[in-house]
Amino acid sequence: MRNGDQREEAGLAQGAGAATLPVLSVVVVNYRGADDTVACLRALRTELDYPGDRLQVVCVDNASGDGSTERIRAVEGVDLVEAPANLGFAGGCNLGAEHATGTVLAFLNNDARPDPGWARAAVRVLAEQPDVAAVASKVLDWSGERVDFVDGGLTWFGMGYKRHAGQPDDGSHDAPRDVLFATGSAMFVRAGVYRELGGFDERFFMFYEDVDLGWRLNLRGWRVRYEPTSLAYHKHHASVSQVDTPDNSRELYLLERNALAALYKNLSDATLAKALPAALALAVRRATARGEIDATQLEITRRGETGGGDVSIPRTALAGMLAIDQFVELLPSLAASRKVEQAKRVRSDADLVPLMRKAMEPAYPLPRYLAAHDILVEAFGLEEAFGARRKILVITGDAISERMAGPAIRAWNMAEVLSAEHEVRLVTVNPLCAPPDTAFPVLRARRRDLDPHVDWADVVILQGHALELVPSVQKKDSTKIVVCDVYDPMHLELLEQGKDDVAEQRELDLVGVTKVLNTQLERGDFFVCASERQRHFWLGHLLALGRLTPALYDTDPTLRSLLAVVPFGLPGKPPQQSRSPIKGGIAGIGERDKVVLWAGGVYSWFDPLTLVTAIGTLARRRPDVRLVFLGMRHPNPEVPEMDIGGQVRALSGRLDLTGRHVFFNETWVPYEQRQDWLLDADCGVTTHYEHVETTFAFRTRVLDYLWAGLPIVTTDGDSFAELVRAEGLGVVVPAEDGDALAAALERVLYDEEFAQGCRERIAVARERFTWENVLAPLTAFCRAPRPAADRLAGAETLVRKPALSPAATLRRDLGLVKEYLDSGGAGELARRAAGRVARVARERLSGGRGDA
Repeated sequence: MRNGDQREEAGLAQGAGAATLPVLSVVVVNYRGADDTVACLRALRTELDYPGDRLQVVCVDNASGDGSTERIRAVEGVDLVEAPANLGFAGGCNLGAEHATGTVLAFLNNDARPDPGWARAAVRVLAEQPDVAAVASKVLDWSGERVDFVDGGLTWFGMGYKRHAGQPDDGSHDAPRDVLFATGSAMFVRAGVYRELGGFDERFFMFYEDVDLGWRLNLRGWRVRYEPTSLAYHKHHASVSQVDTPDNSRELYLLERNALAALYKNLSDATLAKALPAALALAVRRATARGEIDATQLEITRRGETGGGDVSIPRTALAGMLAIDQFVELLPSLAASRKVEQAKRVRSDADLVPLMRKAMEPAYPLPRYLAAHDILVEAFGLEEAFGARRKILVITGDAISERMAGPAIRAWNMAEVLSAEHEVRLVTVNPLCAPPDTAFPVLRARRRDLDPHVDWADVVILQGHALELVPSVQKKDSTKIVVCDVYDPMHLELLEQGKDDVAEQRELDLVGVTKVLNTQLERGDFFVCASERQRHFWLGHLLALGRLTPALYDTDPTLRSLLAVVPFGLPGKPPQQSRSPIKGGIAGIGERDKVVLWAGGVYSWFDPLTLVTAIGTLARRRPDVRLVFLGMRHPNPEVPEMDIGGQVRALSGRLDLTGRHVFFNETWVPYEQRQDWLLDADCGVTTHYEHVETTFAFRTRVLDYLWAGLPIVTTDGDSFAELVRAEGLGVVVPAEDGDALAAALERVLYDEEFAQGCRERIAVARERFTWENVLAPLTAFCRAPRPAADRLAGAETLVRKPALSPAATLRRDLGLVKEYLDSGGAGELARRAAGRVARVARERLSGGRGDA
């Protein structure tokens, strides 16, 4: 039995069958290191625990010219690729990738050896976490005692470094974590993503090409994951010793030049404007300090001391100066690359600062150099540049003023909470924008003025119809990270709201608003809704639209990383009453009367009619009961008054309750004054009909009742009714049952012991609903925003379905012919055949592949 067959059989016995593993192509680059290379290749072919028929080993010889190719060709199971010249590590890896057939690429230094489980551990991470583009192996020295790579760091001046290198492997680096880059000595990457990014940058030749690749992957929204069970051992720099000088000046030159190149390509405009001039100055100081050059020797005041002869400069110092010179030579081509990377990036410099670990690390312990480092950091404000706050745009279509309705209140509080950590703008497209004083900017923008705000932002949070106003963000290739707040199932709401409309118009409106929501669900990177009920509803929507892919599910079976519950919230500060606008403030209501408060607007999906009837019933035995409707006119001038408002006024008038037991506040109470009204009431009420809108609604007025400690009477059927019933916060009654509603109101108003118990339990429950607490999922996402896994460029299926053999294809087609004849005869067969021919033609015309 061949070794590959033995390994596959062992893998199957462990429950990891070959059919579930992707084809893996391992690329090894050789340059005059045949002894190490042959040992590495043999280890891959004989010691690696990976099925032989799913493992391709590619060795690129970089024009060694020393007989290496003959020795490598003798190793069985290796695809040898001969480079026409020495392409360096970066170019050699790219050439190997061109000859790779696997959906996963691995790069292994020729002076390294893999642990038997090296590949399976890394492939498992890629399979389980579809937003991980690359896996960084744990790399130890040849003896396995000391660290070679367990984490990467990056300085503000572009130099990557291996953290903890040389330290004993004491078990403290055995937890997986996200990193900025993987070391090129042992790493894995999705082949499709690698090709999407153009592979390693061949201008680097060697050194920091792995830093640059990881940096670009992270900027584009992918993750790089360190996996300690993917283990390899490395001799370290066995290859560069073949070409460098004893003082390592060539290595120093490449490190200096490539650090500047990576910096220039990948930093944002604002950060680069500060970092690049400082990095160039620091490179010069690093060179003079390294070569112990007297930097004052050409001062005019010293012309008699230093003479006029030649000055000797060590190659180690010259390396830094020549690196700057050649960086300038590369600038035209680097500028083109920079344009691509900046257009494709979806993450900010601030997002990557945690992965840089210690961005302000000086890296070199040379006194003159350290002094210059500190001077430059302060002079160019680099700590501020690398600690810049993320830019977040919140867009609403609702009016923002002292009188705000639910959508504006929600957007306002999102902006307020996020502004503690980020730079936030709240923008409304509503004509009414007269905001109260706040610490963050609140702006009005017309549709045509939205694009500059969107361009400014790193993350866009929107609600309602806002996405329709920014078509650029809707595009599939848009790099903006979009959070969709779908707390309002507008299409369900419209079913009730549009009952009085013309039937055809009602149908058209429903189609239109459903399309608006579908566009959001197809585009968003993260979604928030108001309740678990809503979450179940939106999960069904997402599944029907094809967003819930196996890859997304495997990444997070709970799917909370895609769709989280963010209810409406409450201010963290308890309400305080400054006046009594109801008791003594409204004619007909006295200080000792019992006030039932309807806090919010009157809309078609509510049932204020049963409530008014119940008040009439209760008033016959409790003459001091009073019902107050807090706001009859919506603060958004674009929202017309609904017919239900007229109906409830008419009913109250017919029952002779208006001005005696039922009172209408015809305006809208300013947001900051609502606490006075709430604290003047004795209980809060919300009533609605039994329909699908109720099932998925989130009655925000109930939260104000919790904030004010008001016992609650509510109709059954929505998520808040479940809360009130489960935690004893009031009384839940059946829909449209006036007698039950009257009895419930009587109990919370006149049974003081019961009401006090409700208030005590409300005091505990309301702490969960402060804005800071309910917005926690959104806050967490904005701390590390990323595109949804199915929106990452270059993603592809790791394990492809094998092509059918000619015999299997024939058996399949004969089976289909029989099935079609049985189900519909010759006509059905002809219809199916015509459809298949048309599909194949379309695929071939569009450049696709049509399988007959």
